[in-house]
Amino acid sequence: MLLLLMLALAACSGRPVPAGESGSQAEQPSAAAGSKAEKELPKVAFVYLGVPGDGGWTYQHDLARKAVEEKFGLKATVLENIPDTADAERVFTQLAQENDIVFGTSYGYMDAMVNVAAKFPDVVFAHSTGYKLADNLSTYTGRDYEAGYLSGIAAGKMTNNDKLGYVGSFPIPEVINTINGFTLGAQSVNPDVEVYVTWSNTWYDPMTERQAAISLLDQGVDVLATYQDSPAGIQAAAERGAYGIGNDSDMNKYVPETYITNPVWNFEPFYSKVIQSVIDGTFKSEAYYGGMEDGMIELAPLGQNVPQDVRELIEQKQKDIVDNGFEVFTGPLYDQSGAEKVAAGAAMSDGDILSMNWFVKGIVGTIPQ
Repeated sequence: MLLLLMLALAACSGRPVPAGESGSQAEQPSAAAGSKAEKELPKVAFVYLGVPGDGGWTYQHDLARKAVEEKFGLKATVLENIPDTADAERVFTQLAQENDIVFGTSYGYMDAMVNVAAKFPDVVFAHSTGYKLADNLSTYTGRDYEAGYLSGIAAGKMTNNDKLGYVGSFPIPEVINTINGFTLGAQSVNPDVEVYVTWSNTWYDPMTERQAAISLLDQGVDVLATYQDSPAGIQAAAERGAYGIGNDSDMNKYVPETYITNPVWNFEPFYSKVIQSVIDGTFKSEAYYGGMEDGMIELAPLGQNVPQDVRELIEQKQKDIVDNGFEVFTGPLYDQSGAEKVAAGAAMSDGDILSMNWFVKGIVGTIPQ
């Protein structure tokens, strides 16, 4: 039932959502690998659900696209505003006839890409945050909860009343585990904090996201985090004198006086890896789950008003994540009711993190079922 719920939510949202099966790093030999070995510069295509002007998710994919174009000296085909509906299969079919590599950047493209990959075994496909693999189809996502944990440290130290707010986009594991990571980071430096959560049910709808933010600000939160592509939430926070934590891309420019930081996606290393493997004839299908260690997830530069002691705390914890193997979801962990979910000393598996459907203790709010 959980998987069905996540798929249904993803279909409504049009934005990627990982499922439990994508936690594996297992690789599969690809039928496509050998056929590309002689091609110095493969033809590459990117399919975007939105437009780079969103300033968030699609913008980060587009930055990575530009980086690999420059790195490899190629010119990619880019299709924007492609709905993740049944018609997407037609779009991917056309691209597969003309390209060697096709990247799809929305969870909702998953089934279309699976179907087209089966018809074009000599074309390499990579699908953002899905969980279905094929010999010539990889998936890729990232541990944005790691950067969420670091931003939570800042929020826990900078709050004056121990009331933090978080505007979630959709109640899916990608978002839930980041909210939980944020909460655990805040609790690590301030055990008294509570995190109030509401949902916008949007990825990019500034008006709706602003109203969701205001509903939390009206409850008195003085640090507000958001999981949407627009800066509307942190702009509403700035108007109330509250600190803001954005999402996906560095949002400092929107509210420099009250900005703290936010998780940032960096897709360039993965895109480069896939393109180089096709050039070399070594491509292998994989369920790629990157993090801060390999650069898939980064933390935006800290805002101008983040105190030095907070900067030092975050710097040390980031070092622990990258260099010392610190795992955010290590027990003991308890859910909102106080029931133990992860025993002391145990760490959650990737599969459990990617299918997370519960909030940690200290969160005020519900996960719609």
